[in-house]
Amino acid sequence: MLALDVGDRRIGLATCDSGESLATPLTTIGHTSHARDIETILAAASEQQVEQIVVGMPISLSGAMGPQAQKVARFAAKLAAETDIPVEAVDERYSTLEAGRLIAEAGGKRPKERGRLDAAAAAVILQSYIDSRRS
Repeated sequence: MLALDVGDRRIGLATCDSGESLATPLTTIGHTSHARDIETILAAASEQQVEQIVVGMPISLSGAMGPQAQKVARFAAKLAAETDIPVEAVDERYSTLEAGRLIAEAGGKRPKERGRLDAAAAAVILQSYIDSRRS
């Protein structure tokens, strides 16, 4: 599986082991255009031999689809149209905060590089998705 944390400037990517038990940050790509971003994501999906792509949806605390969630939903639809790999949107509320907390716990400092945080947020999204499928 490949998870995406889609933002306006960057997209964090994470993957998991073949047993689908542990998600790990993979990389971050800088946003250029939807076409190039999708091409880069699909290249990573091919390299990682993924069978599913999980896209974090930034749903508001009230559960509504705000402007950012609508942008991400449009991006996910474009991505899905370009591949045969199933693309699933999942709630990503608090993923960036959780990623920052986990990085701080592991290393004692919050990351200065936003890209590192974006990839870690994608890993949080994927781990949450993996855990929910097991229960």
